[in-house]
Amino acid sequence: MNSRRMKISRVAAEEWRALVRNRVAMIASLTLAALLVTSALLGVEQRNATEATRARYQATADEAFDAQPDRHPHRMVHYGQFVFRPLSALAFFDPGVDGFTGNTVFLEGHRQNSANFSEARQSSLLLRFGQLTPAFVLQTLAPLLIVFLAFGAVAREREQGILRLLLAQGLRPFELAAGKLWAYAGVVAAIAAPALLVLAAAALAGWAPPVPSLLMVSGYLVYLSIWAVAALLVSLLVRRSRDALIVLVAAWMGGVILAPRILPELAVARIPTPTRIETDVAIHHELKQIGDSHNPEDPYFSEFKAKTLARYGVEKVEELPVQWAGLVGMEGERLTSGLFDRYAREAFAREAEQNRLVRRFGVLSPLIAVRQLSMSLAATDTESHQDFLEQVERHRYAFVQALNLMQVTKIPNRNAGADPRISADHWKTLPSFTYQRPDVLLLAGDRIRDNLLVLVCWLAALLVGCGLAARRLGEATR
Repeated sequence: MNSRRMKISRVAAEEWRALVRNRVAMIASLTLAALLVTSALLGVEQRNATEATRARYQATADEAFDAQPDRHPHRMVHYGQFVFRPLSALAFFDPGVDGFTGNTVFLEGHRQNSANFSEARQSSLLLRFGQLTPAFVLQTLAPLLIVFLAFGAVAREREQGILRLLLAQGLRPFELAAGKLWAYAGVVAAIAAPALLVLAAAALAGWAPPVPSLLMVSGYLVYLSIWAVAALLVSLLVRRSRDALIVLVAAWMGGVILAPRILPELAVARIPTPTRIETDVAIHHELKQIGDSHNPEDPYFSEFKAKTLARYGVEKVEELPVQWAGLVGMEGERLTSGLFDRYAREAFAREAEQNRLVRRFGVLSPLIAVRQLSMSLAATDTESHQDFLEQVERHRYAFVQALNLMQVTKIPNRNAGADPRISADHWKTLPSFTYQRPDVLLLAGDRIRDNLLVLVCWLAALLVGCGLAARRLGEATR
């Protein structure tokens, strides 16, 4: 080992020795480690319990639908189906927006329901102040601990006169900074180890996807390293450790507490979203313009009637070989579903634009970048939720049209009686909803790459800043 490496290792070892002797630092570190372990275990238990509950409810809802007696198919259209969103494997680590966007959708004819029954609506107000998850601890609490451990790395030695003595003995500023960096890289690894070991174990056991787990580990290590390097940079620049602590705590409050809460509000203010009532009113207004599928005398459906009679070569609907009301129902569902899809696409586009606006502020707060990265890799971001809603809507349309087709083909067009019904065996032929989990690397590949790039650029910029500050440190102590 050459002389420079020995000096850097010596500086790192001395820093570690000082941290170990600091009882407050040790107690805080052990407390954070306990929080990480606890949150990871609670997250796994809660994720498994929630998944089992949703699977049980889904099975109950499917059995209730299949157990319906002989009925008219259109009544089954309005009886509907419940579908529950399954959780991703990494939801235990970062539940993302799942607790706020809803997880249950009721499928029925003539309307497109959004997800409902979110955890935030069912649980206490405590949930709204943040869940105790590994992601929350690593994103919010771990940076604060790093700040308290590293704020005096150089500033305190300058105050005590040790810095000038070290440099006078031949230690170069670069070697001092490198040794401190090496020491706090170890601190970062030690702080993140409990949660990241759980992630690694889940990936190795085949329970969690390996590549997203590895990317998540890398993202959090870079994020925590950013805070360690930032703390060292401030400590290199200021003269007193007290000033370093004030600057770093202010940066933590601005970047971790305020920015993630203010920026989404700015995004919503810049790209306003209609309220649910406004959307419902607009949809009902357009539905009236389209026509009423339940009113055969409606102008649009009068034209549809003429085309249908011509297609079958008859003059009256009573002469049709298939049930006329069922054909009207299928056409009405096609029209209303097209309208619902347009409104849904517009809402998704607004949400995507709001999210893009917030992500641009990742250059101001690395928390935004790591939070977006974490949710994308855990498949708990808004885009994953939208993917679920899109799959649900495709299933809803196929489900409703299958029942409408039963009405067209199974119910007689004439002399059907006052209460025509078909066999209950038909309900069991309808497929149940099965959510096809997307590959997060395909669904969110661009966002994952961009957020990782933002984090790496943050780290690189701060390392360059440390190099320049170390050079300035040498000039100032001459």
